[in-house]
Amino acid sequence: MKTFTEVIEYLFARLPMFTRDGASAINPDVDKTLLLCQALGNPQDKFKSIHIAGTNGKGSTSHMLASVLAKAGYKTGLYTSPHLVDFRERIRVDGEMIEQQTVVDFVNNHRKLIEEIQPSFFEVTVAMAFDYFAKVNVDIAVIEVGLGGRLDSTNIISPELCVITNIGMDHMNILGDTLEQIAGEKAGIIKPNTPVVISERQNEIQQVFIKKAKEGNSPLFFADDYYEVKQAEKKQQGIEITVESKKLNQNQTWHLDLNGSYQKKNILGVLTAIDQLRDLGFNIANESVKSGLADVQESTGLRGRWQTLSTDPWIICDTGHNEDGIKAVIQNLTTLNFNSLHFIIGAMKDKDLSHILPLLPKQATYYFSAPAMPRAMKAEELADMAHSFELKGNAYPTIEEAFKAANKAYKENDLIFIGGSTFVVAEILTNHF
Repeated sequence: MKTFTEVIEYLFARLPMFTRDGASAINPDVDKTLLLCQALGNPQDKFKSIHIAGTNGKGSTSHMLASVLAKAGYKTGLYTSPHLVDFRERIRVDGEMIEQQTVVDFVNNHRKLIEEIQPSFFEVTVAMAFDYFAKVNVDIAVIEVGLGGRLDSTNIISPELCVITNIGMDHMNILGDTLEQIAGEKAGIIKPNTPVVISERQNEIQQVFIKKAKEGNSPLFFADDYYEVKQAEKKQQGIEITVESKKLNQNQTWHLDLNGSYQKKNILGVLTAIDQLRDLGFNIANESVKSGLADVQESTGLRGRWQTLSTDPWIICDTGHNEDGIKAVIQNLTTLNFNSLHFIIGAMKDKDLSHILPLLPKQATYYFSAPAMPRAMKAEELADMAHSFELKGNAYPTIEEAFKAANKAYKENDLIFIGGSTFVVAEILTNHF
């Protein structure tokens, strides 16, 4: 295979892929990832890392920490998933995506191995990322868990620090249908004698983390024991958050170029993680934290988190796609002034929408649609379900048709919101922005 396009088509077509195939694409252990990495010389053991799990907030947290570390002068790898527009978004060093040729060479050089082991798409991507980070000698890599934690392919690293963000109801068909079961899967990234930061204390499940940390003698830090948000103010670009350090008994105001009220939860975990990294010997000046948080999008390429895509027409997108993610979207919408809301929405057919649809605002026009992938719920099915919750709107077979209809109906001072699924946002970004 000579071209990047050929290689990506090969990976997409040949390998089981969760975004396309759902739960059947997930191998129920890390065995194939270990086999791949052993054949590559165990690259995961050749660089320092931070491991980040959680239902919501793990992406923003990963990008914030990567931005701060890069500003502090560390050569910083960043592995995240899924990608929105370009496969290479998943693997970055100091914000720069992995080169197309590197992806081509990796697949060509290891094609026999891939076909022998028959890993999932995600397992190959993880191995590729680890191999790349080892080869370019990163000082540290921020590794975001794909799904769950305990059995996730990324869980073969021995990190310096683990961070667990919010725990919510998502992927219940794989992770369990109670918060406690889901928290147990996320807690699976906690390693013996390795510090772990919990970004958001949730009383009903905190014991899961306390027990797991005790078993491995892992120092445990709940972020709200150390920091508290005193004030948050939306700015034209981002959000300004005043945080009290309980240890120092003083306030500091941080400007984030990321939007969304949920960053108030994420920043506490990020600041606590930075303190732990400093205790581990990382030299991170306050100025690096300040510039890193103010410049996350530019320095890491993060997109799709409460992102304004256009001001005329006014268009905002957000990748929130589970109960807590949608609650955050609704909370953000309540802070805005607009006449009519045009809501473009799509969902995956394995998603339990019974907890999500009742949350959505009834005073909106919905454009029910389906991303171009087999796992997507048909627009008509989504519309029927939504109508039973008194949500008004029409079904459109494709995201493109829904987007055109929303733009046509748009009037001055209205808002078009795009969300419900990462893949709805991805399709709009790919085709229009």
